[in-house]
Amino acid sequence: MKKENPRLILITGIMASGKSTVAQLVSERFEQSVHVRGDVFRRMIVNNRKEVQPDAGNEELDQLRLRYRLAAHTADAYVQAGFTAVVQDVVVGPMLNEFVSFVQSRPFYVVVLCPNPAVVAQREAERHKKGYGIWTVEGLDELLRKETPRIGMWLDSSELTAEETAHHILHRLEDEALIQ
Repeated sequence: MKKENPRLILITGIMASGKSTVAQLVSERFEQSVHVRGDVFRRMIVNNRKEVQPDAGNEELDQLRLRYRLAAHTADAYVQAGFTAVVQDVVVGPMLNEFVSFVQSRPFYVVVLCPNPAVVAQREAERHKKGYGIWTVEGLDELLRKETPRIGMWLDSSELTAEETAHHILHRLEDEALIQ
């Protein structure tokens, strides 16, 4: 680990694409770092939590925006304190541009993990935590591929281990993931 200037890295993708594991591995590569798990802000809501469904209305999207703002502000605070912040969350579709607008820190990097749906379905079947209910792997993948802005680094990690994915991210970050 080498001493580096703090930065903010968003690792996104659909559920079971490897975000949590990869974000942890990437954050471990920096001397002073933090792994911000965006979903924790959703889980903090005790009463009247709105889950985002494929046909989400304003209330659900407002809570999602709040979750993203809280994750971005938390990461910004860590960066200001000298930490590299690696944020991990499902930020897909047009909401990616909104998340980007919430981030103040620079340098800021976006990494989109996009393994193929068959690999995601296999990973989902093999893990204890289940993310899919009303959403399907295919439906969320379609939202990712058809409606998510093509910014940052898009990495097909279908044939990569988590360690190999982290390696690719760190070696290609500056050239492919930087957001101006």
